[in-house]
Amino acid sequence: MPIDTRSLEARFATAKILIVDDEHYMRKVVRTLLMSIGVRDIHEAADGPAGLEMVRNVMPDMVILDWEMPGLDGAGFVRMVRSPQTFPLPDIPIIMLTGHGERSRVIQAIELGVNEFLLKPVSSKALRDRIIAVMTKPRPLVKSGDYYGPAPRKMANIHEDNDNAGHLVMLT
Repeated sequence: MPIDTRSLEARFATAKILIVDDEHYMRKVVRTLLMSIGVRDIHEAADGPAGLEMVRNVMPDMVILDWEMPGLDGAGFVRMVRSPQTFPLPDIPIIMLTGHGERSRVIQAIELGVNEFLLKPVSSKALRDRIIAVMTKPRPLVKSGDYYGPAPRKMANIHEDNDNAGHLVMLT
């Protein structure tokens, strides 16, 4: 079913998005990309702790998160957010935006509970497509053992090496 462009434009115009990245230039780039697709309510945090505080106070509709940050990195941020017993908004959609595209990082991000994964440098189309996926096809949040996050699209066992043997991961 095709997505109604007018409806999408309205959703972009009212979406509240938080960018968490320690690099000012990258936050500016992502802000510009978001504005180019019609997002107007954009908030920024320069590190993980400030991002967590902004999630609590601003209550954004979505977080775009960098992996590599000093102190609390993206992985630690996701672990804290995806803790329903201690964090007030554990269901917030998270798009991990990183320069690290190694398969192990993608798998780790998925196992942590990110909704989408994007590599830097990112295009406005790629960012738009991931935001649309999060907005129009939200996956229910599930709890399975220590995992709390979006229900997997597909499940597969990874048996390629000893580090990943037997880990259950989601594949897109």
